[in-house]
Amino acid sequence: MNGFPAVAPRTGPRPDVAAFEQLARALVGITLKSLSALDGAVSVPQFRLLLTLDGLGRVPSSTLAEALGMGASSVTRLVDRLQAAGLVERGSVEHSRSIVTVEVTGRGRDLVTAVLDRRHALLEDVLDRMDPQEREQARQMATVFVGLAGDAVALGVNGPVPL
Repeated sequence: MNGFPAVAPRTGPRPDVAAFEQLARALVGITLKSLSALDGAVSVPQFRLLLTLDGLGRVPSSTLAEALGMGASSVTRLVDRLQAAGLVERGSVEHSRSIVTVEVTGRGRDLVTAVLDRRHALLEDVLDRMDPQEREQARQMATVFVGLAGDAVALGVNGPVPL
């Protein structure tokens, strides 16, 4: 004996939880693969901001920070980099010049579209390998699961976690 207390072997999760853990890993893999469409143009946090902003439209930076669950200074730094790259544009509100707004430019929207198109193609590839009945059952269960997941995670404009 080495003097350390014996540690019980780790037991796995329930079979249903294990299946959804594998599903989560598969979906994260597809998401990460879809990000290859970025071709290094922006970081993952910058893409999250673009995706969220694309869904929100022109908003005050404070609204964007809240939607991302980030501090205002972090959002400001991300916006600085994205504005320098021509992917977002700052503005102001007519009645209060102290409110800074942010919106996606056409170039930024094209980048978001490229990633989402890639993701949709990857998902379609998997779903097309199911028979129509399985695909419909998967759609129904995914809809139910996402609705219930709102209790476990904060649902934003683009779902549980904008990515």
